[in-house]
Amino acid sequence: MATREGQRVGKYRAGWEPDRLREQREAHGLTLEKAGERLREVAEQAKLKGIPAANPQTLWQHEQGEVYPGPHYRRAYCLLYRATEPDLGFRTALPGEESAFKLTPLDDRLNGSHVLAVERAIHRIGPGAGEADHFALQQRIIDAWKRRHTGGDPHCPVLILVGGYAGSGKTELARFLVQLTGWPLLDKDPLTRPLVERLLVALDGDANDRHTDLYREKVRPVEYDCLMQSAMANIKCGISTVLTAPFIAEMTDVNWMQRLTNRCNALGVDVFPVWVRCDEESMREYIGFRSAARDAWKLQRWEEYMATINLDLRPAVPHLVVDNRMGTAVSLADQARQAMGAVYA
Repeated sequence: MATREGQRVGKYRAGWEPDRLREQREAHGLTLEKAGERLREVAEQAKLKGIPAANPQTLWQHEQGEVYPGPHYRRAYCLLYRATEPDLGFRTALPGEESAFKLTPLDDRLNGSHVLAVERAIHRIGPGAGEADHFALQQRIIDAWKRRHTGGDPHCPVLILVGGYAGSGKTELARFLVQLTGWPLLDKDPLTRPLVERLLVALDGDANDRHTDLYREKVRPVEYDCLMQSAMANIKCGISTVLTAPFIAEMTDVNWMQRLTNRCNALGVDVFPVWVRCDEESMREYIGFRSAARDAWKLQRWEEYMATINLDLRPAVPHLVVDNRMGTAVSLADQARQAMGAVYA
């Protein structure tokens, strides 16, 4: 039996208009079967984690409002239809959020879709506090991306610290910056996880512990020391580097940040702290979707975990901000990757 407006059985989401998905699919001349095939294709091309099965029944449930699409489906839909989440009716647009993404012809080599998409995504880096110059970092990233194809970079090396709470999207943003610039990425979790897990077990703890005093006092300092020593090894070679980790304690410690800045400046390296802003619902969704064992405690005691979080927290030093509430910045990065892939494939 068809589900009428006002009788939808899916979880209510503010601003969700499921009919828009059907309108987009029909406007592209796709059947449910064909749309499913295309969704899988774009997800594979974009190397999204958790490629959706996208069977016709699931797509029909999305279009009828019976099931709200998960984050992997929403990202794939945005890539397939070259639209943003507000365009597709998944939510209302944030204040000031552009909700129309129109690609220019790919044969426009000077100001084509790849350039416009990259610049639009990079402009999500906005002023946070203090004298941090977001325009300088935007230009640095775009210049490095362009110069990868022409050679040479007139700037001194840069160290970018991408911080934020678990599930905020900081790893996706860091990977995007690396794909543009060619700079190496040092991600705390894959870099230090084997060490952290073995150390916790050796101390009679749980390998997946990230919330007890044992982890915070005995293991976390070693974990971050490994990350920063790896970064300094690159910096001493004059290699610009992107780091991603929560950096909650570090970015809010003026003395820690000043020591790092002084050390890097002495080597002729600029430091850019970047804070990824997100909302509770999106963080919980992303954390649940990635299904990491280290997140089990957070998900099982979500209210207790959120009581330890201040969504208004910002670094105590001049910094930059990427607004990724409702996944806006990650969605733009996805579309920029897609546009670049169409040009450079």
